[in-house]
Formats: sequence, C-alpha cells, structure tokens
Amino acid sequence: MATSTTSASTTPETARVETRATVRHLGVSPNKVRPVLDLVRRMSAEDAERVLQLQPRTAAGHVLKLLESAIANAEHNQEIPIDELFVDRCWCDEGPTRKWGQARARGRYFRVRKRSSHVTIILARFSDDELRRRRGRDEAGGAQSAGGRLARRRADRVRASRAAARGETLEEHDHDHDDHDHDHEDAVVADAAHETEAAGVVDETEAHDEIEAHDETEASAEAADAGGDEAVASDTERGNEASE
Repeated sequence: MATSTTSASTTPETARVETRATVRHLGVSPNKVRPVLDLVRRMSAEDAERVLQLQPRTAAGHVLKLLESAIANAEHNQEIPIDELFVDRCWCDEGPTRKWGQARARGRYFRVRKRSSHVTIILARFSDDELRRRRGRDEAGGAQSAGGRLARRRADRVRASRAAARGETLEEHDHDHDDHDHDHEDAVVADAAHETEAAGVVDETEAHDEIEAHDETEASAEAADAGGDEAVASDTERGNEASE
C-alpha cells in the first residue's frame, strides 16, 4: 500500500528552501518510474505538470500526484507560489518485492514478482536572479509572440489598402479617421438600400418573364393536342370511306 509523506527543509550552504514529497511502497516497478522522472528533472513545476499530464505512461499518473503533493506542501507551508518552484532532485528506490505465483499445467508453478518503488521529489525555489530573468523573458515573449506580430501586420495591411483605395496616405487616414467614420457608415447604408431596391426590380422582372414563358408553353401544348385530335379524326373518316 502506497503512503505519501511531505516535509520542508532549508539547505545551509545555499540557503535555498526545499520541499520534499515521498511515496513509499508504490506498486509500480522502478524501471517504469525512472524514465518518467528523467523527463521532469531540473524542470519548472508548471512545465513538469504539463509534461506529466500528456504522458501516456501509467507511472506518469503516480508521479504527477506526488508532484502535486510537493507543490501543495510548498504553497501551504512555505508560502511559495508554483511559478517560483522547479524540480531540483527526484529519484526512485526499489521497494520490497512480493513473491507471487501462478499454477500451470503438469504440476508446474510460475513465479511472479510484484515489485514496488519508493519515489521522492524535491522542489526548490528559483534564485532571485533566475526569477528576474525568467519573468523578463516571459514578458518579452508575450509582447513579441508570433500571433501578436501576425495580427498587427494584418491590421496594418488592411488599413494601408483601405487608405490606398481612397487615394490617401496611411498618416492622413489615421489623422482624420474619426471624421470619416460617419461618412463611411452613411455610404454603406445608402449602398445597401440601393442594392435592395435593385434586387427587388430584378426579382419582379424575372417573375414576369417566368409567367409569360409558362403561358407560352401551355398554349403550344394545347395547340399540339388540338392538331393531334384533328389528325385522328381525318384518319377515321378516310377509313370509313374506304370500307364503304
């Protein structure tokens, strides 16, 4: 049965605050836990959480729970936020192995070893210089992100094309943009009304043409039917005369 313990300590040589979380008798083989620990070692706590959440390995779920326990211990006992923590050290020791077996054919017996692990994660706080560098890098990255640059470039191209269509420069368009807003809105409303009226006239004309075409089709069909009846009657009369 797995048990978890948490503690906090301060290393005297570096005066760095550390937070420890340990789980004992975890029912997973150490060979399956150690590759997961190698992924998050020396990584920030936030990045380590994201990496473990996306890992398909079964051991990643157990390591994630242990990491969350260490983060909660640091926030509650040491009052250190998660963005100032990183995985300083982590390791996995082999626990006791439970002997098990399975009966097979012909009186044979296969040995099954249920291995266990003792996992430890130690979180530490970034130094002040490292925190300043990380925050400056995050701010610079947020201000100059690819999405922000593309959005600004797209907006500049749209503004320049609209200004060129009106025969003015971008600076002039920016200077009297407020004066043109109402004119643009009035022009848009007038164009929409004109298009609506034109569409109504076109619809009426098309409907009238369809009615006339339908009438002509019916008249031609009636004429064809009448001609067919006359032809049948004449054939009948000729047949009577021939029989007489």
